[in-house]
Amino acid sequence: MPKEELLEFEGLVTELLPDARFRVTLDNGHQLVAYTAGRMKKNRIKTLAGDRVIVEVSPYDLEKGRLIYRHKDDRAGSAPRPAQRNQQFRRR
Repeated sequence: MPKEELLEFEGLVTELLPDARFRVTLDNGHQLVAYTAGRMKKNRIKTLAGDRVIVEVSPYDLEKGRLIYRHKDDRAGSAPRPAQRNQQFRRR
């Protein structure tokens, strides 16, 4: 059993702050400052204002958190992809 249980909340990134931090408004209306988790940095997951995220918060300090997941936005899936050409390699 872990030493302390972390709380997970869903929210919306409202503002980008210096030093790779974000202002997040949770679904219950609470605002906090969050940073990106190391796993998201490792996989180069970019977070922008307007993204839906899941935030881990320590029960001891409810003003700071860690972004652990960015939801895939619907806009990216609905945009039409450019037509792909059939690539054939030619010998010289």
